[in-house]
Amino acid sequence: MDLTDHKDRVVKTFSGGMKRRLEIARGLLHRPQVLFLDEPTVGLDPQTRNYIWEYVRSLRDRHHTTIFMTTHYMDEAENCDRIAIIDQGSIVALDTPKNLKAMVGQDQIELHTSHNQQTLDVLKTHYNIEASEHNGQILFQSAEAERFLPRLLTDLPGLAPGLTIETMNVRRPSLEDVFLKLTGRTIRHEEGGKDERRSNLRRRGRL
Repeated sequence: MDLTDHKDRVVKTFSGGMKRRLEIARGLLHRPQVLFLDEPTVGLDPQTRNYIWEYVRSLRDRHHTTIFMTTHYMDEAENCDRIAIIDQGSIVALDTPKNLKAMVGQDQIELHTSHNQQTLDVLKTHYNIEASEHNGQILFQSAEAERFLPRLLTDLPGLAPGLTIETMNVRRPSLEDVFLKLTGRTIRHEEGGKDERRSNLRRRGRL
């Protein structure tokens, strides 16, 4: 865990990231087949978070360690093979990140073109896509935007000469969207509520 240079220091003088790495090292001394990590990177700087995640991934890939982890960071959850979303103490969903995001919907595509009405007609006639226009943008969904958009750009000169796509944007469903859909609130609200409960316990001397 890259702590050898600090082996003679008193642990209470370690930084938060060093203490977290030491905790993980302590849990690995007996080479466990299963490792439980409770929010292992909370409160750490981005560099230390990345360092810990590199090591956690190596445990899974090189040593085949099964890792159970809790986290409020959605970008960290993306690293997991399976994700359980817990709401009020109950598991409300359990699946791969890809399948969970598929619950929300397909990729959202936004186009700004030289002639939006003509674009709507082309999408409907040739691709059977029901698109809409909002604030000057063409909006529609696609299961595989990375495949459809190159095809559209290739086909467009023959389907509608003179029509050009000036800007495009693809927004993919996120785990944050999944959490909102299943619980009715964002992960930030959940995290804020947890922090508030911790503060209350500290004021009562129970934490």
